[in-house]
Amino acid sequence: MTWFEALFVLLAGMGAGTINAVVGSGTLLTFPALLAVGIPPVLANVSNSVGLSPGTAAGAIGYRRELEGQRGRLIRLIPASLVGGIVGGVLLLKLPDSAFKAVVPGLILLGCVLVALQPWLSKRINLPDHAHRGAWWVMPAVFATGVYGGYFGAAQGVLLMAILGIGMDANLQRMNALKNVLATVVNTVAAILFIIVADVDWLAAALIAVGSTIGGFAGARYGRKLPPAALRALIVVIGIAAIVTMIF
Repeated sequence: MTWFEALFVLLAGMGAGTINAVVGSGTLLTFPALLAVGIPPVLANVSNSVGLSPGTAAGAIGYRRELEGQRGRLIRLIPASLVGGIVGGVLLLKLPDSAFKAVVPGLILLGCVLVALQPWLSKRINLPDHAHRGAWWVMPAVFATGVYGGYFGAAQGVLLMAILGIGMDANLQRMNALKNVLATVVNTVAAILFIIVADVDWLAAALIAVGSTIGGFAGARYGRKLPPAALRALIVVIGIAAIVTMIF
């Protein structure tokens, strides 16, 4: 890797870390960047997952104020993300790349629609009396998103925001903080799995790790200042961009 290619990957990591902290879909910057510098797809996917895990952790730390009072939610949902991330990582190592390509754009589109309609849907869904715990389907949906996140992860945050925003009674910024923690769990457990059993391009992973950590703190700093409508609009725009990128 030349110094120019290294700088290119580093900057992609910074952009991905910022986007992941605010919305998700940072993989759509770093994965193509790794392919562009000549890293094979599976190795790029593995190295990308390892590199992005510190950045998602930085975003979660940056949103720690919004996590106050959400300990119960974290205790209930982290195991679902943990197991889902492990399953997704195993699938990446066992299945061909084409396995999820047909359904990924549809999942992202569904997430965008759900996020856009979240205020309307939330008023019409009968949440349980203990609404802070969320609807019954939130945990299996978080697990399924964890599987997807461990496998590839592009727009994992969009899907999580749709699930949490509709199924739980809390404002969007608090759900974003919860999303960052769950995404961190998925990325970290997948990264550990890949480090143990797969080949990793350590230079690429290190460049993305440094860049995404810087971007994660920056994204948390400025993302929490966005009003709910602006944050929702940003999620939808990035989700649509993800669909276009993956199809074309």
